[in-house]
Amino acid sequence: MSEPSKILLDSPPDLDATPVIAFLSRLNHPVEVCHGPDEDTPCPLLVGKGCEKVSSAHGIIYHLDLDRPTHREILREYRRQVPSDVPLRVVVQPGQDRTYADLLRGLPVWTHDPSPGELDGFAAMVEAADYMRGENTELWGQKPE
Repeated sequence: MSEPSKILLDSPPDLDATPVIAFLSRLNHPVEVCHGPDEDTPCPLLVGKGCEKVSSAHGIIYHLDLDRPTHREILREYRRQVPSDVPLRVVVQPGQDRTYADLLRGLPVWTHDPSPGELDGFAAMVEAADYMRGENTELWGQKPE
């Protein structure tokens, strides 16, 4: 069996992401959390350094506040740098899907905290993308015939 597919969860430090992490971990997807840049540490993507968390992710759930210009710029960089076959979901606050429609165009958006069913579907997309890239010889724990 191949290595589990890591999912990057970008979420603000004041958001309790424990339920999302626990659920995805039970599906055998380790989760790496990024709380975004702070006053002392800029996002490495925005200063041209690249980011190991992003480059090693097999799927990304982006839940940073799009009302912050830096967070919008990070999402723009994701659109430029993350391969199109890496599943990316954006979680927005009420109304942000309309306010930032141009930025979000073409991206799957959750306008609410994702449900277990939505997280399960996202994890399945990550596994399918890995399989299609040849990074996994099994699809949902089984070898296709």
